[in-house]
Amino acid sequence: MKQKPGRWIAAISLLFVLASAVAVGNDWPQFRGRGGTATAENVGLPIQWTATDNIRWKAKLPGRGVSSPIVIGSRVFVTASSGYRQDRLHLLCFDVATGRKLWHRQFWATGRTTSHPKTCMAAPTPVGDDRRVFALFATGDLAAFDRDGNLLWYRSLVGDYPTISNQVGMAASPILCDGVLIVPMESVGESFVAGIDPQTGVNLWKVDRRRDINWVTPFHFHDGGRSVVLVQSEDVLTAYQPKTGKALWSYRSKGLSTIPSPIAAEGLILVPGLPFRALKPSPDGKAPQELWSSNRLRTSFGTPLCYRGRVYTINSGGILSCAELEKGDLVSRLRLPGPFSASPVAADGKLYLVNEEGTTCVVAVGKPMKLLAKNPLDETILATPAITRGALLLRSDAHLWCIAKNGKE
Repeated sequence: MKQKPGRWIAAISLLFVLASAVAVGNDWPQFRGRGGTATAENVGLPIQWTATDNIRWKAKLPGRGVSSPIVIGSRVFVTASSGYRQDRLHLLCFDVATGRKLWHRQFWATGRTTSHPKTCMAAPTPVGDDRRVFALFATGDLAAFDRDGNLLWYRSLVGDYPTISNQVGMAASPILCDGVLIVPMESVGESFVAGIDPQTGVNLWKVDRRRDINWVTPFHFHDGGRSVVLVQSEDVLTAYQPKTGKALWSYRSKGLSTIPSPIAAEGLILVPGLPFRALKPSPDGKAPQELWSSNRLRTSFGTPLCYRGRVYTINSGGILSCAELEKGDLVSRLRLPGPFSASPVAADGKLYLVNEEGTTCVVAVGKPMKLLAKNPLDETILATPAITRGALLLRSDAHLWCIAKNGKE
């Protein structure tokens, strides 16, 4: 029987949609993954590995980096900085299945490269979509490339705003939301958050911020149906409209964190600091109200994680704390071998936490939590892992590691 053309078109369209859905499900397109949740399900990550076992591939990197890898479709993107003065900036692209380097772009820094020795100029994590990747460096250099490595546009933010300071290093990462590239640039010099047109690199809006050192990455979520970008500093959490930069509300309090980022989950806003706070958004669009607070959920560098109705925090010394999301009641604590700089990620009922010496602790969630494995790679790792296609991606100062069961996809 002869098939009608419309049926073939519908079938092809369905296959395209399914393929796109699979690709999106495997993507980890920004700091802490899709939506900034740092979680994935049905991944099948290994529990144990060594430098040779359960390794899909290992790729050499040209310089240091605190930035996380991101994954879009079949490609992994990662930044690095090199040279005695950290003035050589790198963006690399690898095939996620094989680790083959697809391209490598380099350019000279235009801003100051001095920083605390623990960090470097490749500290902000890049962000991307299915067509482009945007790389921000602590020097204030911002560049957009297509997926094949062709330069779309470039900006020297220090050239545009010469008083931007980089005394100890900047690490806040850009995010994409509602078709706008949100770029945080907070320092003791000119401080701002900008909404940039991803097509042209031109400012759509720019909001001045308090002049102070701040490493917090913005967080995007929906508040009562409104799209909102959260930006936190030590005494205020502000919600901005992504398309216009309009301030929608502010929550003011002392002791908010300037390193870990706020997150939103299950109708609550979780604000790291001392104390740790859970806020309930107001239905009338006003500032949220504090639902509970806790001095027992300590963070240092890592952003908190909400997973399966509980909130997890890790401090630099290695104390992993778990509390019920609804009321903040402490459920369990576990001491892990620190120090930790990277944020935790979660998949399939397990937490993956990598310390600065390159050892990844795998912890089963529950009451109590249980340490399942310690997996050393013996390389310095400060970057938060990425999860994709049955694999965990770890970036050290020297290599990008792809960890998967039996080393297979």
